Amino acid sequence: MTSERKACAAAAARGGVRVVDHEPRADQLVGEVDLGIREEGQRHRVDQDAGAILLQHQIVGRRLFLKLDLVLEAGTAAALDRDAEGGGVADLAQAGEGSVGDTGGKGELHLSTHRGVRYRGKVGAKPVPDKPGALNRNDIMIAAFATLPEMSRGRLFPEEGSAHRSGFQRDRDRIIHSSAFRRLKHKTQVFVEHEGDYYRTRLTHSIEVAQVARTLAHTLGLNEELAEAVALAHDLGHPPFGHTGEDALQLVMEPYGGFDHNAQAIKIVTRLEAHYAEFDGLNLTWETLEGIAKHNGPVVGDVPFALAEYAGRHDLELGTHASAEAQVAAISDDIAYNNHDLADGLRAALFTLDDLRALPMIGPCVAAVDARWPGLAPGRREHEALRRFFGLLVEDVLATSRARLAEAAPANAEAVRHLGYPVIRFSDATFAELKVIRGFLYHRMYRHWTVQRMRRKARLVVRELFELFTQAPELMPRDWNDCASLDVAGRARVVADYIAGMTDRFALQEHRKLTDPMVKG
Repeated sequence: MTSERKACAAAAARGGVRVVDHEPRADQLVGEVDLGIREEGQRHRVDQDAGAILLQHQIVGRRLFLKLDLVLEAGTAAALDRDAEGGGVADLAQAGEGSVGDTGGKGELHLSTHRGVRYRGKVGAKPVPDKPGALNRNDIMIAAFATLPEMSRGRLFPEEGSAHRSGFQRDRDRIIHSSAFRRLKHKTQVFVEHEGDYYRTRLTHSIEVAQVARTLAHTLGLNEELAEAVALAHDLGHPPFGHTGEDALQLVMEPYGGFDHNAQAIKIVTRLEAHYAEFDGLNLTWETLEGIAKHNGPVVGDVPFALAEYAGRHDLELGTHASAEAQVAAISDDIAYNNHDLADGLRAALFTLDDLRALPMIGPCVAAVDARWPGLAPGRREHEALRRFFGLLVEDVLATSRARLAEAAPANAEAVRHLGYPVIRFSDATFAELKVIRGFLYHRMYRHWTVQRMRRKARLVVRELFELFTQAPELMPRDWNDCASLDVAGRARVVADYIAGMTDRFALQEHRKLTDPMVKG
């Protein structure tokens, strides 16, 4: 028995824990288990219902399981209950190998690798299935490089923790309940909101992105709640009329620091949302803010004003990559819009499914559907083809990301930030094929004359609203028109914030109200 195992066995014995030694075969063991001592402040928090593993470990190899059969004595269990109620960690392992919460008398800890990626398991988790690619959805496999809420850098304004939700779950919930999130319901994805009830909006797009992000994060052993929070917030800063509105605001704001929807999202969640008594914004965790700011990669060069302003008082380390969870949110955005823009284009009759047969990835999906269900109704045919395309994108990201993570072998979440390259991405082949698909969408959808006609109107609306409000701030509501006393740059930024918060519908109404003499108001 190695010295590490001896130490683990000794510590476990002191806590009433029986160690069952499972010797791996020589062909399975290609590394070692390191039960390293953790700092007191870094130990995982244990809830009463017990679940979390608290052993720090590093696993390298194909598949290695170390099973701890917990046999908790009555007195020990009672002590654990008392400690959990007090919000602390029951210290069973005095030597520092780890601590385990009350499991009702028995639990199991599995430390394993899955496809070359190191994982932390939880009490009660099952071994990785032998079937290639299989991962039981009931198993809880947390990667060593996952972002743990217990290790969060916290919030700008300290708050007491929740008894029922992690910090990232609270972030997610605050985003969902924010005013900016609700307004996404009436903001353009591709088609302006009033053009049809069945087209995607920024709200439905964000929900779809969050769904993909949770799937990817779960399968890769990442923190689902953090990935979901970043996904739900990633478009909060979009102005009315989608990228057309953003381009229009960037043009008029160029002399005053520019406009960027990611930077605007940071401004919304740190300042413009004004609901709480003790702080402006939502007071999200550092990890969620980082993910919103740089899920698309490091922010270097000319940093947008709104982001630079906040980073001056709360360092988000803009020059590094974001967490793996934030990278998941970014690529989930790509997966979602590549799929649903095709669906919306089909619904708008800008092209047909037969037009898509010539495209890579999609063409084989259409052929497979036609072969299995000849004569299928058009709507069902489109759905079946696109959901297969959707699945191909997800599987490609999973396979590529697993390989990159296995090669990089980041020891923790912080190591992901400093690799110098993203670990969550498409394969080169799929990325090249997506460029072809995006080229098709650009010419057949984004540049279609009906879409372009509305884009022209949208640019006109945004530009004229900006001119009107900067010249006459009193035209804005009382909460906004006190910017009249500011200098030109300060006034412009307030006006940009006001316009960026508008929905498509409200922007059109306000423009008509201010420019059409026949409209009262």
